Amino acid sequence: MTSRAEPSAQATRRRPIRVLVAKPGLDGHDRGAKVVAASLRDAGMEVIYTGLHQTPEMIANAAVQEDVDVVGLSILSGAHMTLFPRVKALLDQVGRGDVLLIGGGIIPKEDIDSLETQGVGKMFGPGSSTQDIIDYINVWAQHRPE
Repeated sequence: MTSRAEPSAQATRRRPIRVLVAKPGLDGHDRGAKVVAASLRDAGMEVIYTGLHQTPEMIANAAVQEDVDVVGLSILSGAHMTLFPRVKALLDQVGRGDVLLIGGGIIPKEDIDSLETQGVGKMFGPGSSTQDIIDYINVWAQHRPE
């Protein structure tokens, strides 16, 4: 009996994983979001970057219009406890509760725990490896029903 490696999420899907990367609120620093977006693209994902100063409504609308699988928010402003739940609620309201909502930024551990109990996926803080983000999304996609 031979052992075969499990195929990657990209290899078993009909289309590439689609990821929306957004910078909500007034935060004007987007270098990290751009680095993550480029890394996801290099890993074979389709990436839509919305740019700076997006409202939760703009982000949820773009997620629906672009038919994304994942929304990644980059928040450095400290408004994460307002912005993540709002985007999640808007996605749920339009029937897109299946979208994985993840994020990055400077978010205290107790807030990460609270966001996770509200249905938000993993948070990636400063110094996180882009490969860890790619792996997290790929593992999630492998277990997501088509």
